Amino acid sequence: MPKLSVIVPCHNVQEFAEDTLRSLANNASPATEFLLVDDCSTDATPEILDRWEQRLPQATVIRHEENKGIAQSRNSGIDAARGDFLTFLDGDDWYGPGYLDELIRVIEELGCDFVRTDHVQSTETHRVVRRAPAPVRDRVLNPRDVIAPPEAETMVDYPFVWAGVYRRRLFDDGAMRFATDLRTAEDRLWTWRLHLRARSFAATGLLGVFYRRGVATSLTQIRDARQLDFIPAHDALLADLAADPESERFLPKAIRTYCALLEFHLTKIRRYQRPVARRLKKMVATALQGMPQDVLDMTLEGMDDRRADKLRRYRTSRKAA
Repeated sequence: MPKLSVIVPCHNVQEFAEDTLRSLANNASPATEFLLVDDCSTDATPEILDRWEQRLPQATVIRHEENKGIAQSRNSGIDAARGDFLTFLDGDDWYGPGYLDELIRVIEELGCDFVRTDHVQSTETHRVVRRAPAPVRDRVLNPRDVIAPPEAETMVDYPFVWAGVYRRRLFDDGAMRFATDLRTAEDRLWTWRLHLRARSFAATGLLGVFYRRGVATSLTQIRDARQLDFIPAHDALLADLAADPESERFLPKAIRTYCALLEFHLTKIRRYQRPVARRLKKMVATALQGMPQDVLDMTLEGMDDRRADKLRRYRTSRKAA
């Protein structure tokens, strides 16, 4: 049985797949399996995956007969995984040689439920290290203790699910699956749920996963209604927190993040098609009205006047309607 399962969702990544798969080969070992999920690609990606399935030790191609999105692609990999540990890699990113062996060494030495790592962000020829915003490194912590404070960047603001490794037991009994109704922002909701569910974690400065930014086909580059899924993602988070015994502890952080994203998308509203822009305005007003109003009041008071006033206008327009 493999020790580590690497889940790689792929959809129309023919331009980058060879580099990605070559990096897997540079990390191959008898203890590692690679689950390559073809999400109904329409370019040469399926043929590339088929070739590498024969060349890459312990590689398996999983096919979707219709395009189901990255959430279901990751879930398909989770369901097929046999390893004691799981990790993820997007089909247009890559690993440095020997990275996976180091990743397993770290989590075994620390003995925690999951480990988050730094990563290298690559934009064409420019590279920059992005650090996981943990208070300390290489020390086991309670994942709930790194969610707050509201005004700071914390580990729940680091939604790069491929920058880490996770024990298999977190996924037992169907737990920790990605929300398939979300076409974007599924990683943000998943990261929050991870920190609420797991018992222990650590962050480490290990570098070796390279994130290719600015790819035209990436979901981060789209300008249609899929970008608005951050709203139902955060609504689902608020529903989770409403049932959590520590709701009062975490709601201020969730509301602060939600409001910051609402304001950001309103600022960028001209990049959307007109029907999507109109829908965004309505969804913002509804979202603000649906938040716990006492926590929202506190959040707006803590934001700068320009951003807070913009959100207050949408909140008022909804009440008037």
